[in-house]
Amino acid sequence: MAYTVRELSRRTFADFEILAEQQGSCWCIFYQRAKPAGRGLSPAEQRRINRRDKAAFVREGRSHAILVYDGRTPVGWCQYGPADELPRIDAGRGYHKVGRPTGSERLWRITCFFVAPKHRGHGVAKLALNAALRSIRDQGGGVVEAYPVVSAGMTSVPEWRWFGTPNMFRREGFETVARLGTSGVLMRKTVRPRTAKKP
Repeated sequence: MAYTVRELSRRTFADFEILAEQQGSCWCIFYQRAKPAGRGLSPAEQRRINRRDKAAFVREGRSHAILVYDGRTPVGWCQYGPADELPRIDAGRGYHKVGRPTGSERLWRITCFFVAPKHRGHGVAKLALNAALRSIRDQGGGVVEAYPVVSAGMTSVPEWRWFGTPNMFRREGFETVARLGTSGVLMRKTVRPRTAKKP
């Protein structure tokens, strides 16, 4: 059966929960907070707080992601969203030196991928990335940023591949803008808005 995609929403949050439980205690919320939260708490306490806050962001329409399904089973996701929805990126030392792009175009960010272990290596992340870019196009387009890891030591660990790889973004037309420390790079692409069909 071919994979399908859906947007994260109140209706699909339960599917996101299934994947988030596999991923750990983060709940893909780290970049949605301007400052870290939950320091000194146990993993179980962090998970509870992160789940609560993530659910609130979704209810408020302030958390974007593409969910990928195998039939009715959720198997992966790609988190994306407007820059102000993912403010933690701005706090990075390497990013701070480069800064946000100038211009009037809206800035979007693609921060994280997660694929269930049994479905890795089958194009789930690529499908999610393509769907996220289409969604950004349909929402007016703009400049899209990604932050893949390039360190060989880090890319050998599945958890660090959650940022994607430079090649997967390069194939979609992203270009490298700057290094982010010793482990990552900043890549950007301009996505044009969907044009209205002529009558």
